Amino acid sequence: MAPSDDNSSANAGRLFRGSCVALIATSVAFATVGAVMLDLKNEFVLTNEQVGWIGGAALWGFALSQVVFAPLADTLGFRTLLRTAFAAHLIGTITLMLGGSFAYLFTGALIISMGNGLVEAACNPLVAALYPGDKTVKLNNFHVWFPGGIVLGGLAAYGLDQLAASSAGLEVLGEWRVKIALIVIPTLIYGHMLLREKFPPTEGVQAGVSVGEMFRAALTTPFMLLMLFAMTMTASIEIGPTRWVPAVLEAGGIPGILVLVWINGLMAVLRHRAGTVVHRLSPPGLLLVSAALSGVGLLAFSYASGTAAVFLTATVFAVGICYIWPTMLGVVSERVPKSGALGLGLMGAVGMATTGLVTAPQMGRVADVYAHDQLPVAEVVALFERADGEMATVPGPDASAARAAALEVVDEYRAAGALPSPATANALRQIIDSGAGEGLTGDAQAILGPADNFGGRISFRYLVPLCAVLMVIFGVLQARARREGGYRARRIAEAA
Repeated sequence: MAPSDDNSSANAGRLFRGSCVALIATSVAFATVGAVMLDLKNEFVLTNEQVGWIGGAALWGFALSQVVFAPLADTLGFRTLLRTAFAAHLIGTITLMLGGSFAYLFTGALIISMGNGLVEAACNPLVAALYPGDKTVKLNNFHVWFPGGIVLGGLAAYGLDQLAASSAGLEVLGEWRVKIALIVIPTLIYGHMLLREKFPPTEGVQAGVSVGEMFRAALTTPFMLLMLFAMTMTASIEIGPTRWVPAVLEAGGIPGILVLVWINGLMAVLRHRAGTVVHRLSPPGLLLVSAALSGVGLLAFSYASGTAAVFLTATVFAVGICYIWPTMLGVVSERVPKSGALGLGLMGAVGMATTGLVTAPQMGRVADVYAHDQLPVAEVVALFERADGEMATVPGPDASAARAAALEVVDEYRAAGALPSPATANALRQIIDSGAGEGLTGDAQAILGPADNFGGRISFRYLVPLCAVLMVIFGVLQARARREGGYRARRIAEAA
């Protein structure tokens, strides 16, 4: 047990509130990185796949820190983990703000994400240790503040969007950098609340569970292995699409950040009422219903185009995903208690790693393919030939690079009879960000925006089969629990 961990003097209420603020820092990071993806794509001329890697780094770094630090929670203690998270949030934010290339942006997002993982590596087992008799409900209450923080960060980002047009200061600094700087606010607050507090020992330390027993429970229990497999899919259907919502919808002229705020506002309200839902539905039953609604929401997202239809679809999707993450953690903590902090850390790590390394980049790849197919060939070629003349007198290296990229695409089209991918979309992005006249840049955006929006919406459809697989898994677990006297009876039997 770390010297700072003292169960007798721990202030449970302050620790829970501070943990909630730390989770707000992780969600503000999630919201603001999501909100600037379109800005990064345009300013640094990145493909959807490259942006997917940046968004993915903001996820799989979470997994990396979970894998490394969750097993050490018993020996290092909660306070050491949270101090490291505090440092990572500050360093990562500064690195991302200073980003001038893909490598800088990727690195900053990765460090921030490692801070996010450290928060969950510490706070999930901390909440379980503070409230051992009501873990699933309290973990849902704690996870209110992930969507809650996205609401706060998303609204702040949207407000900055509205101020940008009239604020020269924002334009000089870079509006997206101001959005990223919002991460610092909750970081400083949770640092003040938690870094000098007394913490309880982990449940593993309290129960006398050895590190070897913890590893055996986490890595050899069949139920644990099944839940880890399911977590690869539940995290993908929740976090993969929400990472892309702002960029995809904004490309279609819909305020995507407000849709993200709406989704997460609903999630926060519903998680706050988790006690009622969990007591009426068993956790496997709740997960079964959630998987079904998530599938409906994702499929509808791939077709919805108007603002009203998008918000209606977002409502169904929000109801579907809101309970999945904390309920998965609660079920593992209740059914495999000896897995301790390692079990909770592995669940988060597997979910975030899959989403960051596979789901987010692959959604970007699918979006690139389908967006390219939507580009009107004749209009694109005519626009690029027009750009050759109009941009010849536009000063600056950005304009020269955009003109050269457009001419190169035209040359490749004439040689091969087809527009090259992803060079065509990138050339359109360069024109949009070149400083050329509003007529040319507006026409380029009018061509690229609908294509990017279509490709992004189609990428949501590719996740629907995962929901079907999850329905089978959770349906079997629900049926088995009923045969054996109900979920709680089985939980007690397995924990004994």
